[in-house]
Amino acid sequence: MTTAIVKTKSKSVMSPLTLVYSGMFAALMMIGANITAFVPFLVIGGVPITLQTFFAILAGLILGSRRGALAMAVYMFIGLAGAPVFAKFSGGVGTIISPTFGFIVSFIFVAFIVGEIVEKNSKLHGYIIAAIVGMIVNYVIGTNWMYYAYKLWAAAPDAFTYKVAWLWMVPPLPKDLILAVLAGIFGHRMYKVLKVRR
Repeated sequence: MTTAIVKTKSKSVMSPLTLVYSGMFAALMMIGANITAFVPFLVIGGVPITLQTFFAILAGLILGSRRGALAMAVYMFIGLAGAPVFAKFSGGVGTIISPTFGFIVSFIFVAFIVGEIVEKNSKLHGYIIAAIVGMIVNYVIGTNWMYYAYKLWAAAPDAFTYKVAWLWMVPPLPKDLILAVLAGIFGHRMYKVLKVRR
């Protein structure tokens, strides 16, 4: 009986519906990475409003931890395979050495952690808390990767310190925080409508 249950759960992770959702979120991530190419006025004070973190959080909120993380992994590997799905329509293995590649890696962890939280707390406040935690995870992984990438192989000047790396993240912080809260509210409503089995 236990074996049957385990098999059912493992199959559900790779079900046709899961693959459809993974493809859908991979497409949304590509649009989110290049939203300013489609809507040029979404640049405020020189800071582009991207929606990647928003969609990564939604993936975890709606699909759950395993499927959400899988969807983000699919997105990352599509880009690494050469499809122009990353920011500025870039792609390929060479993007791994980009200082901003850490943010792409973080999306997998964001979706997984966000999904884990809402699987334990399905109320609206749980979704909002999960979304904010996801944004923090995105900042921590992405900013640390960016700092060490600049220091180790991008030949950053001595003036580029750890503090400066975090100061770079201050301008997009307000919009990311707002988008995280909106993702929490929207994700809660969408999950109730879609009723995706986690």
